[in-house]
Amino acid sequence: MLVGRHKCTSVGTRKLGVLLVKVRDGMSHLVLTVGPTHTLRQAARMMSARRIGAAVVIDPEHAGIGILTERDILDSVAAGEDPDAELAAQHRTEHLTFASPDWTLDEAATAMVRGGFRHLVVLEGHDVAGLLSMRDIVRCWTAGEPGKGSGQAQPQPAVTSA
Repeated sequence: MLVGRHKCTSVGTRKLGVLLVKVRDGMSHLVLTVGPTHTLRQAARMMSARRIGAAVVIDPEHAGIGILTERDILDSVAAGEDPDAELAAQHRTEHLTFASPDWTLDEAATAMVRGGFRHLVVLEGHDVAGLLSMRDIVRCWTAGEPGKGSGQAQPQPAVTSA
């Protein structure tokens, strides 16, 4: 699947003078996907090359969507496991909190803090619409402040996974 980054747009609704930016405006629309039989080293190489912290794990023989994060890979290596032998299927998180593109970034951040995770898979219907990270949220929240970043991610080349 394709990998890319997004631009945080300032589109949003105003409520009591505060701009409510939606998840769809801050998320990465193109997501790295890996299969359950990718080794942790293969997944880590793809994630590293694209400078991202998570990949969605799609298993055609297993219902549901999983996520493999840099933390999952780090925990495996720290436990002395062989990244060339360990598979994404063995380390993915399967019980996920999914975000809606219509959530506000505040709702997404609250879900992340409560759940103790840094990435949300965004679903529209039953399809993966994107991925939202804490970094994406911070980028959007700091976009309009003087002396802060532009709110736009550095473009990454679109590439397909193996």
